[in-house]
Amino acid sequence: MTDGARRTPKFPLRLDQMSVAKQKAASAPPAREVLRPQQPLQHAAATSARKAMPTGLGLDSAGVRRRMVERLRQDGLRHEAVLAAIAHVPRHLFVDAALATQAYEDTSLPIGHGQTISKPSVVGRMIELLMGGANARTSGQPARVLEIGTGCGYQAAVLARLARQVYSVERVKPLHDKARELMAPLRIGNVRLVYGDGMLGHPPNAPYDAIIAAAGGESLPAAWIEQLAVGGRIVAPVSDNGVRQVLVVVDRTEQGCERSVHEVVQFVPLKSGLVR
Repeated sequence: MTDGARRTPKFPLRLDQMSVAKQKAASAPPAREVLRPQQPLQHAAATSARKAMPTGLGLDSAGVRRRMVERLRQDGLRHEAVLAAIAHVPRHLFVDAALATQAYEDTSLPIGHGQTISKPSVVGRMIELLMGGANARTSGQPARVLEIGTGCGYQAAVLARLARQVYSVERVKPLHDKARELMAPLRIGNVRLVYGDGMLGHPPNAPYDAIIAAAGGESLPAAWIEQLAVGGRIVAPVSDNGVRQVLVVVDRTEQGCERSVHEVVQFVPLKSGLVR
């Protein structure tokens, strides 16, 4: 992977400005200092959702997740901490009961409201790229991560095992509420779910060591760059001349930004505004 030339970004960042490069759980997470979420998690609803899951299918087995992780490893995912985080998070709890038997296949699945839960391979690849940022490499983990597009909460749960604090923004209120319900039984103390417009980032807790987006637009919003710490990294899908989406990595340095373009992906469109 070769970083692009260093120069101060012009906003919004577009692909024609970028240089093309080479391209949880057997048990709950370890106890950490609990940071209170902005609103109470709806534990009762979450418990009800879990009871609706099919039984007798072995989906709670750590072995099921280990086999999925081994397939990801064989397909080229190499970051051991990322693989371990994926192995700990029960993906079947984040999909509808009717689709639970497909939870550990490498496929995206609908979660309602025109959104999907990303393929495990895509989640792993994006987080692996995210962990390559300067701040994450120096400290061993990013201190603050901003996720754009909570969806059902699965990726936030994986990120929680790798970062000290995760802020996840969702613009669709029913999905925001659903993620809170699904994450409640896992008792994750270092994720704060925010109902808001992800294109605006989340200024109150900036700057961030890492920003990851689960939706793709024509360019990277200026707010994301402004809220990125020096030494921080953005990983996001961006439209390539309106024909396809590619993963774009942006590293912020003292001199400006370094950009690289990676593999082709397919994400839902990045949109602004709130949906109730």
